[in-house]
Amino acid sequence: MGAAVFPEAAARPDCLRPPCPDAPPIRDGRHGGGRAPIACAPQSRAAAGGSERRDAFSTRAILERVTDPRATDETRIDRWLCAVRLVKTRPLATRLCEGGHVLVNGSPAKPSTKVRAGDRVEALIADRKRIVEVMRPIESRVGAAVAATCYVDHSPPVVPEAGPAMMLVRGEGRPSKRLRREFERLRRAADA
Repeated sequence: MGAAVFPEAAARPDCLRPPCPDAPPIRDGRHGGGRAPIACAPQSRAAAGGSERRDAFSTRAILERVTDPRATDETRIDRWLCAVRLVKTRPLATRLCEGGHVLVNGSPAKPSTKVRAGDRVEALIADRKRIVEVMRPIESRVGAAVAATCYVDHSPPVVPEAGPAMMLVRGEGRPSKRLRREFERLRRAADA
């Protein structure tokens, strides 16, 4: 290998490859030339072993696993919530179910409750009401694009809450009497 690519390496039996001219110098005095003995050979992603083909293969395998008609027709609700990325982890999905924050077809769900295609799942996740219809019951976590095909989202849109027109600034000290009265007015208006 070394002789075909680097002819001068064949003349030096003590080194398999010549030092790379672009490598940083070595300060401890090893490798006589003062450069690292590793040849620089930048490779493109395709030349590195066909990783693009490998990525396409793994994506296709994931899609086949999700859309496989022989796959399970039901799965646990805690597993499904995590697989379709509605929650970050399965233990979190389990805690939501045990806390009564998940309903399947209108009834409270235990973590082991099975869901099928067509079931309606209502969950309170991160202070947001999520209402989704199960399209495909999957068990293993998949990418976001694939996960979005496994359910239909019927959740109400997120409406940002309007905060007060004036905000307190920390470190400004005690508000003046006029400013306090204005804050009280705003609070009363928000409560009404």
